[in-house]
Amino acid sequence: MSDVIEKSASRTDAAASVERPEYEGRRSFGQLLRGDLGFLPVLLTLIVVVIYFTITTGGLFLKPSNLTDLLQQIVNIGIDGLGVTMVLLLGEVDLSIAAVGTFGAVITGVLSTRMGFNPYASMAVGVLAGALAGLINGIFIAVLRVPSFIVTLAGSIFYAGLLLYLLAGQSTLIVHDPAIVAIAGTPYSFLPDWLGVGLPTLVLICYTIWQIVEQLSRKNKGLRTKSTLRLVANIVIPFVIVEGIITIMENTPGPVRGTYLGIPNNVAIFFGLLIIVWLVMTKTTFGRHVYAVGGNMEAARRAGINVVATRLIVFTLCSAFAAIGGILQVSRATAVASAISPTLTLQAIAAAVIGGVSLFGGRGSVWAVALGALIIGGLENGLDLRSQGTDIKQMVEGAVLVLAVTADALVRRAQSRSSSGR
Repeated sequence: MSDVIEKSASRTDAAASVERPEYEGRRSFGQLLRGDLGFLPVLLTLIVVVIYFTITTGGLFLKPSNLTDLLQQIVNIGIDGLGVTMVLLLGEVDLSIAAVGTFGAVITGVLSTRMGFNPYASMAVGVLAGALAGLINGIFIAVLRVPSFIVTLAGSIFYAGLLLYLLAGQSTLIVHDPAIVAIAGTPYSFLPDWLGVGLPTLVLICYTIWQIVEQLSRKNKGLRTKSTLRLVANIVIPFVIVEGIITIMENTPGPVRGTYLGIPNNVAIFFGLLIIVWLVMTKTTFGRHVYAVGGNMEAARRAGINVVATRLIVFTLCSAFAAIGGILQVSRATAVASAISPTLTLQAIAAAVIGGVSLFGGRGSVWAVALGALIIGGLENGLDLRSQGTDIKQMVEGAVLVLAVTADALVRRAQSRSSSGR
């Protein structure tokens, strides 16, 4: 039975033209832009942002204290972006994640502070409440076939009112529980040095081994493999970025060591979730089904994929991730407010799109969220260091998002022309 499902998924992938750039042979210019060169514009944009703000702030941008602040600032965007990426891969959109994240955070705060629940049980219920909200969204979208834009917009409005009701007119609820605060609130918010250095390095070593083993395995089976240049880039670039950040944050001497140096707990949680989602999306049948449904829903249905169940699961996971992000924000701020961030939803979507996830569905990677979030966070952080106001920050972010979406549309059009010309 599993063989039938695998073959069906493979046929669906072909019908949906789901991109597997690392395994293709000769390509047109448009395909190259979407494949081997696809990560380069995003990476180069990030490098330009870092260099520009490092120079214009006199090196302040790359100081360990600022890197710590930057990484913690992007955690919420990144975690929400993980769920958004899966939704975008379906060709859908979720506008309720900021409201649902705050909803999960409020549930956690009310249970822990007002009702004296166990903190871990409170956080678990908060995440489950977010997942339930996503399941309800999914039922309307996948089963009743109401457009996702309308359903999630209505959900955002509904939860904004529900938050006011749950807090009973209180605009801010202080959370004092040490177990909740210890996740991301100072002074408990950093991994021990040995774990902060050792864990990322171990992950990188495992990643390198996996890249090499997969390359050799595909070569032995006579399948298409990555080019040597791409294989080296896939290994070297993550090592340079990750180990560079760790070196700056862990090995900079100074009297303030221990107050801001090190790897924040919430950042470690984000990248842990990122790795898990990446494995699910690339190494499981469910992940292949998500790409297939987003690439061509009708072809996926005819191939035997349960389209309704796939969409239900994705929307449920999206809202669950939003609730996790909201709880981490509560831990860092030691308070939960009824006010919903007016920009968080759009920033999460922007992080995914800027990182290369297509708004048209079926193409992109969850790693795009990390790059996109770093670009957005870097722009905000750098402009803050230069004492620029919210007006400038929003204009810059809007311009970058438009450029990313425009590039995606142009590349897809170029690829479509090259396919039709064969």
